Amino acid sequence: MAREKAGKKSSSPAGSRAPTIATVRARIDRIDQQLVKLMNERAQCARDIGQLKDSKGVSAYAPAREDEVLCRVLSLSEGPLPDRALRAVFRELISGSRSLEKTMRVAYLGPAYSYSHLAAIHRFGQSVELVPVSNIAGVFEEINRRHADYGLVPIENSTDGRVADTLDMFTRMPARICGEVQLRIHHNLLGKCTRAEVEEVYSKPQALSQCRNWLAKHLPAARLVEVTSTSTAAQLAQDKPGAAAIASLQAGVQYGLDVLAQDIEDNKNNLTRFAVIGDETGPRTGHDKCALMFEVAHQPGALADAMAVFKRNRLNMTWIESFPIARPEGGYMFFVELEGHEADTRVRKAITALERKVVRLDVLGSYAQMAPVE
Repeated sequence: MAREKAGKKSSSPAGSRAPTIATVRARIDRIDQQLVKLMNERAQCARDIGQLKDSKGVSAYAPAREDEVLCRVLSLSEGPLPDRALRAVFRELISGSRSLEKTMRVAYLGPAYSYSHLAAIHRFGQSVELVPVSNIAGVFEEINRRHADYGLVPIENSTDGRVADTLDMFTRMPARICGEVQLRIHHNLLGKCTRAEVEEVYSKPQALSQCRNWLAKHLPAARLVEVTSTSTAAQLAQDKPGAAAIASLQAGVQYGLDVLAQDIEDNKNNLTRFAVIGDETGPRTGHDKCALMFEVAHQPGALADAMAVFKRNRLNMTWIESFPIARPEGGYMFFVELEGHEADTRVRKAITALERKVVRLDVLGSYAQMAPVE
C-alpha cells in the first residue's frame, strides 16, 4: 500500500507550477491575436454576402438574420460571460461588419441616452450614424426626405399603452414598418444629492407615470416636473441642487449622477415597443407580424364587418388601437397588428377582402417578431 501511494504521488507532473499573472496575460494575448484574426475573417464573409445582396438589389440590413445569429451565439455559450455581454460584443461585430458596405443613418427621438437611443443601439449597434431629433415627427420627416435610412419610434408601452404622436404621424406621412425592438424599461432615480434631500423630480411624463406609485410612497413631498426626455432630466439634475431625475443608468453615467434608487418602475415587466421605420418591408421569415391601418365608413356594423375578415381568414391579432383623425368631420383610424406576413396567402386574402369593406387601408409593413431585450 505504501509503495502504491508513493507511485501515485510520483505520477503528477514534475516541476509543475501554479499560473502567474504574467503567464495568464501571455495566454490572453495569444487568444486576442486569434480573436482579431477570426473577427476580420468573419467581417470579410459578411462583406462578401453584402456584395451578393447588392448585386441582387437586396437590403444589407436584415434584422431577422441578425437576431438569428445572436440567438445561436447565446445558445453556444457555456459561460462565464453573461448573455448580455456576449450579445453586446456580437451586436457590435455585426454592426461593424455591416458598415463595411455602407454607413447607415438612423434617426431616433433624442437626445443621447434616452430610451429611444438605447433601443436604436440594441437594434443597429454603434457602427451606424445615430441621428437624434427633437420629436417623433422629426423621425418621420428624416425618412420622408431620405436624410436617414431608418428611423426608430416608440409605438406602445405596457403601462401607458399607445404612443399617440407615433400613431398620428402614420396617418399623416407615408412610412413602412420593417422591424421592431421590445426594450425592457428600467427607471432609476438619479442625482447628486441624497434621496432625503430631493425636492424636485424631473422626467418625461411617461416615465413619471410609470413610477407614480413608487414616488408617492418614497418621495411624497417632492415636486414632479415634466420635461421633454429622460436625458434632459438627467442634464437638469446634474446642475440643480435638490433635483433628481428618472432616467436610464446609462444617462446617469453620462451626466455623472449617483443612483439614489434603482428599478423604481411600478410594473416590473415594463416594456416599450419601438417600430423601425423606413421605405421597405421586412422579408418573410416564417415568424412575422403585419401591421395595417384602416378607416371604416361611419355607419352601423362597419367596424364589425371589417374585423370579421380576420376571423374568417384565421388570423390572430396581436394589437389593436383606435385613433381619432384630426379633421373637421372627425372619425377614427384603426391600427391592427396580426401574426403573419403580407406575402402569406391568408394575409393577402384578408387584405383583399378588407379593402372592399373600408374607405382607407394602408399596409404599414411586415417584420419579424423579436424577443424583448434588456
